[in-house]
Amino acid sequence: MITEVAFAAAGVWGLRALAHRAIVLGLRAPRLRHDQKPVDPAVAPEAINEVCINGPRARRLFGWLVMPALPHLQPAPAVLVMHGWGANAATMWPVVAPLHAAGFAVLLMDARCHGRSDGEAFTSMPRFAEDIAAGLAWLRTRSGIDGNRLVLLGHSVGAGATLLHAAHHDDVCAVISLSAFAHPSEMMRRFLAEKRVPYPVIGWYVMHHVQRVIGATFEEIAPLATLPRVRCPVLLVHGRSDTTVPVDDARRLLATCAHARLMLVDGGHDLRDGLAVHGAELVEFLHSACATFQVWPPANRSGLVRQNV
Repeated sequence: MITEVAFAAAGVWGLRALAHRAIVLGLRAPRLRHDQKPVDPAVAPEAINEVCINGPRARRLFGWLVMPALPHLQPAPAVLVMHGWGANAATMWPVVAPLHAAGFAVLLMDARCHGRSDGEAFTSMPRFAEDIAAGLAWLRTRSGIDGNRLVLLGHSVGAGATLLHAAHHDDVCAVISLSAFAHPSEMMRRFLAEKRVPYPVIGWYVMHHVQRVIGATFEEIAPLATLPRVRCPVLLVHGRSDTTVPVDDARRLLATCAHARLMLVDGGHDLRDGLAVHGAELVEFLHSACATFQVWPPANRSGLVRQNV
């Protein structure tokens, strides 16, 4: 009897291990690599510096630090830019030129498992937020950077991670959120539906398992829950033609936060082309936030974002 129970338990464990591996592999972000330093006529080559940042769990994070075009204004405010799922720092390059010209330093980072940063068994929105925290800590150590005037700009999952960080810390002056979704469970259900995964059984298990693996519930990390806790000014930017995240998600987010603003732009989820004509508006928002919002010493208001296993 004991032997039969042991074999049955081993079989269940084996099935769960296989399911875990299938889910992690099935949801793994594709790694989009980049090996060349960006070339931009609006940015002098000597202003672009490759950097290596010590990240969580002894992982190395790759990035580019672009110093401002107005060095006499140092120490300069800085913008940490985080890409979305399956992208990399290079995909966010279109935001650099207007920020650079306006006197901001810009740090573009690869999250773990993306670009040229180290890998992990998995990544997640909370891990993106951990990488953001590491990038902010690194920026505060750099000469020529004003640690009291740091802001966050993120796209999609990266946008959700910027809101997650800012909900737990008072160490940034502003957040610009590009194409943020309202709730990760809704994104997951849309993804599963596209893959024709039946929700009542398999889909429910996948979503339950993902939350257990990342160490946080979707409810805890949803922008709908984190944005109301962000104290600094927030600019929500969303494409009118976004078919990945409905524009209604941006309106739902706006309704949760009195000091958030919504800017609708022409374009879809990517927004790289759609943002080109709005650089001046982004700069104006950031200058205003950096001039008026009081940043407190780096600290947690409500405990660290739950550490992942």
